[in-house]
Amino acid sequence: MNGGAEGGANERKSVSARSAAEGIGPASAGPISSHAPSRWRTALVTGASSGLGASLAKRLAAGGAEVALCARRAELLEELAAEIRSAGGKARIYPADLSDPVATQALVRRVDDELGGLDLVIANAGIGVTRWAGKLDWEAIAPTVDLDVSGAVATLTAVLPRMVERKRGHIVGISSLAGYRGMPRSAAYSASKAFLAVFLESLRVDLRGTGVTVTDVRPGFVRTPLIDANPYPMPFLLEVEDATERMIRGIEQGKAVVAFPWPLATIVRLSRLVPASLYDRVMGGLRTR
Repeated sequence: MNGGAEGGANERKSVSARSAAEGIGPASAGPISSHAPSRWRTALVTGASSGLGASLAKRLAAGGAEVALCARRAELLEELAAEIRSAGGKARIYPADLSDPVATQALVRRVDDELGGLDLVIANAGIGVTRWAGKLDWEAIAPTVDLDVSGAVATLTAVLPRMVERKRGHIVGISSLAGYRGMPRSAAYSASKAFLAVFLESLRVDLRGTGVTVTDVRPGFVRTPLIDANPYPMPFLLEVEDATERMIRGIEQGKAVVAFPWPLATIVRLSRLVPASLYDRVMGGLRTR
């Protein structure tokens, strides 16, 4: 642990600076108007049938973007599209199994063609298996890897060369604060989000100066069906609407990383300084079989 002599004022100042750069300070949590005009003409959102995906799609459409809604459940996409249109927005539905990377890339390119070029791509679709590691097998882990890793990468890269050629575009991956360190009973989920965060960071470094923006959104606990099976405490739990506004604010500002809520984001970032032996004892106390 890098505490000791460097852990006083200098460390606090360093953490504060990094927190501001990553959008996890209190100033990043303020509300914005749900009718603020969007900076994007077109947007694609995966996992749009419910939860954060549906909320993001509605928020973008309310700002004037034409939104492509992607998810498995066609009937829910139809309902969401109807809601968006009734409010004066524009939406198209694209039912798809996003765990198939080849089909996903073809779909995103089709959407790009049909909408006259995508300005914003949000890879939000994801699942997570909650299981004690002693009972894990590939059959249990594969769906998370297929959707949260392969599906996300296919979504984010499908039209990336086109965006670079157009010298504009914005790609967004929804990772998680759970990707900072391994959470109990969440090996596949934590690892998939850690992968996505590092992948997005590498893209951001490579694409600097190309006109293409890369944003990594790292939410904490948000009240969606995805967290229903969590066996451990969920501090600073947010409602979907609150989380959506924080995400939209950070994405619109072109932030590299949008991590929230800031108290939890700060805690998990600092947890990286905790020695493995201590971390294992603390987190092991939350483990159930």
